[in-house]
Amino acid sequence: MERTPIPVLTVQTAPYEDQRPTGGGGLRRPTALFESQRNYLPNFVQSLLSSVDLRDRQGCTMVVGSDGRYFSKTAIEIVVQMAAANGIGRLVIGQNGILSTPAVSCIIRKIKAAGGIILTASHSPGGPGGEFGVKFEVANGGPAPDIVSDKIYQISKTLEEYAICPDLRVDLSRLGRQEFDLENKFKPFRVEIVDSVDIYLNLLRSIFDFNAIRNLLTGPNQIKIRIDAMNGVMGPYVRRILCDELGAPANSAINCIPLEDFGGQPPDPNLTYATALLEAMRGGEYGFGAAFDADGDRYMILGQNGFFVNASDSLAIIAANLSCIPYFCQMGVRGFGRSMPTSTALDKVAKIMKVPVYETPTGWRYFSNLMDSGRCSLCGEESFGTGSDHLREKDGLWAVLVWLSILAARRQSVEEIVRDHWTKFGRHYYCRFDYEALEPRTAYFIMRDLEALTTDKSFSHQQFAVGNNIYSVERTDSFEYIDPVDGTVTKRQGLRIVFTDASRLIFRMSASSHVRATLRIYAESYEKDPSQHNKEPQAVLSPLIAIALKISQIHERTGRKGPTVIT
Repeated sequence: MERTPIPVLTVQTAPYEDQRPTGGGGLRRPTALFESQRNYLPNFVQSLLSSVDLRDRQGCTMVVGSDGRYFSKTAIEIVVQMAAANGIGRLVIGQNGILSTPAVSCIIRKIKAAGGIILTASHSPGGPGGEFGVKFEVANGGPAPDIVSDKIYQISKTLEEYAICPDLRVDLSRLGRQEFDLENKFKPFRVEIVDSVDIYLNLLRSIFDFNAIRNLLTGPNQIKIRIDAMNGVMGPYVRRILCDELGAPANSAINCIPLEDFGGQPPDPNLTYATALLEAMRGGEYGFGAAFDADGDRYMILGQNGFFVNASDSLAIIAANLSCIPYFCQMGVRGFGRSMPTSTALDKVAKIMKVPVYETPTGWRYFSNLMDSGRCSLCGEESFGTGSDHLREKDGLWAVLVWLSILAARRQSVEEIVRDHWTKFGRHYYCRFDYEALEPRTAYFIMRDLEALTTDKSFSHQQFAVGNNIYSVERTDSFEYIDPVDGTVTKRQGLRIVFTDASRLIFRMSASSHVRATLRIYAESYEKDPSQHNKEPQAVLSPLIAIALKISQIHERTGRKGPTVIT
């Protein structure tokens, strides 16, 4: 029996002025906005699809996945219907719509897709009262560069119509190929539902020595691990890879069922929100703990008794131990990358290894060019994101497997490895203080006044006395990045104050939210003397924070008594 072709409709719409991607081709807004504003999601999806040249779009393959948050299945249906109407030839979608961000990057690269769409708001809360997001990955498997984000935004401001096949229905639970005949289309539109884990797992097998990790988790000197998927996308990956493949007991993994509201907690792997994991680790039963965010690109590492490894230290320790990973033994190490606010601990390792360090703005898209050009093998950010040139996205589970590989090779505890690293390279005391949900104009004027103050010539070489400490300013700037590959200049990426003892203060506005603003203050102080490595970071950094509060007047100008989150 001949199938009736599915109609392709053109729907009239009106543009929105607020659909500027916040970086990496991503739009993140309150979920209620997507649900209540007419055509809000279709408008952005059309702008995204139209940013791909028509000749490249016709008949191409794209990858679609989500972190499973509320509104994801509705959004996937709209994305599928619009992709078909806009000439996409094939969509590859994770079963039940589930694909981690690293897995999307992996599949794009594996099948040479034109790009991908990820429905996630990263570590932001889910549920009807939470946030929702749409993120665009380009053909290298990385976040869209700024030029693509700008193109999407320009299209969105003048959009008058979008194309859709509203009668097209896909069964996301059924593995395999589904074909649909469309009106006025010569070839059927194909959807392939794939196992969420398979392709990504095969990549990891080619990078790591799984036998060594399996022996660590199951052998005579095995360690007990505790892994918290925080009810995000990583549950299936943790169970399949760490438990089924590598032998960790099933009860090692907690919160592994993806929930639309992530169990009512922000899926943010830090000491503020991953409290269940922290309490379990403090009991001393487990030797290694890790948590992941909603879409699986961020992670946190804990050692026995709750020993916390900050993200900057984790990046530096991974860099110093890359010889434990077969992939790097084979491929070599060409260079490192870190975002500007990330501590300079990585730089110390790079100096010993005689490889360059590229200091970039915050945002993984800035690393993609470096990796595509063969300049960078490992990169990371202080916001618990680390990855390598195996993908073009940060990769939380990859980082956890690196740590397990290091533990297997060195046969030391997490704390012993960290303390040995500090002894060899020195300790970088580091904290980030987040002032969230600020009124945007207030945050803007605080940063404007700070820039005027700190970049004035009179501020250079100024001294600050706090208790018994005297800090002398060596240099200040508004961070500007010149891409060494294509010469692109990115300006005003944060304010830096570097003191003569190498301590740093950094002020930066976060671009991840829309309705309210987040202002971040970063403090870093270097200590070479091992006898001084056992102090609490906030105690060491309190003089620097006092300087930051004095010059920014953030408490006086916002009415706040302190930061929302400290990491």
